[in-house]
Amino acid sequence: MRLFAIGLMCAAMICFTGLDASSKWLGARVPTFEIVWARYVGSAVIALTATRSWARPHLFRSKRPSLQGFRSLLLLGSTVTVVLALHWLQLAESSTIGFLNPIFVALLAVPFLGERVGREQVVAIAVGLIGVVIATRPGSHAFQPIVLLAIGGVVMNAGYIIATRKLAGRDPAQTTLIWTQSAGVLLVTPFLPWIWRWPESPQVWLVLAGLGVFGAAGHGLLIVAHKFGPAPVLAPFFYTQLIWMILSGLIVFGDWPQVSTLIGAALVTTSGAFLALRERSAIPRKPVAPARTT
Repeated sequence: MRLFAIGLMCAAMICFTGLDASSKWLGARVPTFEIVWARYVGSAVIALTATRSWARPHLFRSKRPSLQGFRSLLLLGSTVTVVLALHWLQLAESSTIGFLNPIFVALLAVPFLGERVGREQVVAIAVGLIGVVIATRPGSHAFQPIVLLAIGGVVMNAGYIIATRKLAGRDPAQTTLIWTQSAGVLLVTPFLPWIWRWPESPQVWLVLAGLGVFGAAGHGLLIVAHKFGPAPVLAPFFYTQLIWMILSGLIVFGDWPQVSTLIGAALVTTSGAFLALRERSAIPRKPVAPARTT
């Protein structure tokens, strides 16, 4: 069953790669907020259907509505920055920056959760940060300022995970799931009349619809995988997404990653996997949101 769970985890990473590749492709054809809205709508439909919320309205009530709202805003901000960054960065570069997530979670857990960072974790954090510096090459002509925005998005995603931990035991998982997806739809939908651009072709419509399919399938596979396999076993396979991101960038966009990007990605992946394993094995009874949440 562990092998089955690992297979599901790897399949989820393929779905998330499809989600990001589709968002990057759409970035040249429709506005950013239109892409974000499409990503949220598909996930919201799945979340509301899975929880059967229409028959259980009490699931919409939260004991910590302010924290739920702030958590949802963090995820929305992270999603927007991901879509913006994908417009300018290669898929390999974007995924490398995204793999910083466990590093920022470890750092934010110190002031907000009172957790300690040991020597091994400090070394892993340092290695991960060095990896991003190598991959993005600040100070060179290849450096793009959008990298800073992408890193800010990773920080917001890490804050989202910290908020998820603080909500554990306060609200049911179904309530948190409903708030997460519904809040994004409610916050973005009012802006549609001002930012909506009618898709130019059936192909664009198809890819927009595919966002919901990729997102829902990815999260569904992730949930099922964790039912059949423990998180510490599955955590390292999150980084198989880098392989699919590199291949998608090459096949769909003709992007060849630089050698420096590959070296930096290897360092970030190694440090992130180490931190994820340490972190998840240390708190086996606490639900931890997956690093890729959008």
